Amino acid sequence: MPLFFGRLPLEKLNATREQLEKKTLAEALTPRQIVEELDKYIIGQFEAKRSVAIALRNRARRQMLAEDMQDEVAPKNIIMIGSTGVGKTEIARRLARLVDAPFIKVEASKYTEIGYVGRDVESMIRDLTEIAISRVKAEQTEAVEEKARESTEERLLDALFPMPRSLQQSLRLRSESTDDTETEEDDDVLQLPFDLGTDAETEEEEAKERERVRYFKTREKFRTWLQEGKLEEKPVEISVKHQNMPFVEIFSPGGIEEMDINFKDMFGSILPNQTKKRRLPVSEARKILMQEESDKLIDMDAVISEAIARVENSGIVFLDEIDKIAGRESRQGPDVSREGVQRDILPIIEGSTVASKYGSVRTHHILFIAAGAFHVSSPSDLIPELQGRFPIRVELKSLNKADFKSILTEPKNALVKQYTALLSTEGIEATITEDAIDEIASLAFQVNESVEDIGARRLHTIMEKLFENLFFDAPDIEQTDVTIDADYVKSELAEIVKDQDLSRYIL
Repeated sequence: MPLFFGRLPLEKLNATREQLEKKTLAEALTPRQIVEELDKYIIGQFEAKRSVAIALRNRARRQMLAEDMQDEVAPKNIIMIGSTGVGKTEIARRLARLVDAPFIKVEASKYTEIGYVGRDVESMIRDLTEIAISRVKAEQTEAVEEKARESTEERLLDALFPMPRSLQQSLRLRSESTDDTETEEDDDVLQLPFDLGTDAETEEEEAKERERVRYFKTREKFRTWLQEGKLEEKPVEISVKHQNMPFVEIFSPGGIEEMDINFKDMFGSILPNQTKKRRLPVSEARKILMQEESDKLIDMDAVISEAIARVENSGIVFLDEIDKIAGRESRQGPDVSREGVQRDILPIIEGSTVASKYGSVRTHHILFIAAGAFHVSSPSDLIPELQGRFPIRVELKSLNKADFKSILTEPKNALVKQYTALLSTEGIEATITEDAIDEIASLAFQVNESVEDIGARRLHTIMEKLFENLFFDAPDIEQTDVTIDADYVKSELAEIVKDQDLSRYIL
């Protein structure tokens, strides 16, 4: 996404957005490229990667259609079926990161039917909008960083070396006299044949001029020290805006909603902006002033407009634990956490307009990726209307020993790389042998089979237990090279794995 510099008018922002929407397919990632990028972080699950890659590519294809047809092409929502730890969430999260799309992960089980106390289903769209606004604001903050830094530097200099009042007054009077009167030409002044000498007023002006020169010369010296970092710990007193963030919980038919109410905007001049003085080191004062100066340069109307456009056209909602609300009325009657929630979610997925404090947000082209283990229920237990809104269903396979080995070593930031990097901070170079990796993968697969299948998350528990003693002793041992082989793995974990009751709690 492009960065917007300074205060960008809304018409220019809309023009830029139209250019983005009309970009050629050649500029978007192909499905094959998307899968290749996902392969860097996620092992296996080719069918799931293929499905999300096609769904993402179809967004670029839709933008190439005629405007009247764009609204007719609905996103192809996806249901991922698979046990925990097989990569469902990671696929969705990496996909959103890949295209810098607004993304939110929510659990379907935390919502309740309208009329009951709990989270309203529309809050997921409001939360997604908040995320998008934060991201766009961060981009614009980066864009205006240079101007904000210059303004911050001037404010710090004013605080470190304020201008004397006498000099401020003389400069103000000089400015007023220059604006009000015109200087006379030298030819119009009577030339006297003798020298009258300097009067008191002239001497005073010359003294003020010398003071002004000394002040600005010293100020530039302070500027140099400030830029060189010599004043970072020097305390400075600054005036900052006193911001109250009132937090109100609204009890409504839709449940408890959290809202920020800006009373200053509501009451106008009755509650004027307040400032308070704070004494801080220059290093901390700079951060506060940088934020204030950046906020002055950012056009929040443009930020909100851009954020809502991103949510509507490229937002991704990952709806986890959808199997927990897969209940049918014919079993035990309507359930506030099951069928009622399905019926409330349905309009959002079908396409509706959600009201937020930033304006209306249309959900017609948001991509919904649902996921669940479906051990007890099945996708066919969802209400028919909701099933129809998820035309793509893909089953993720359980991980085997070979998958665990690949997860340990192949991803960009694989677990083996993470743990050796952590030890290297203590000056210890750890080497994990091939047979150790094979043994770790075998143990993870064995425990998943005998206790409960939690997928790749089992590797985290095993690796943490395996490195527990090393992490504890690392600051105190003098040894700089450590080799972790299969025998070391067995000695650390064999007893736990052997005792089924113990492994149920430890691993």
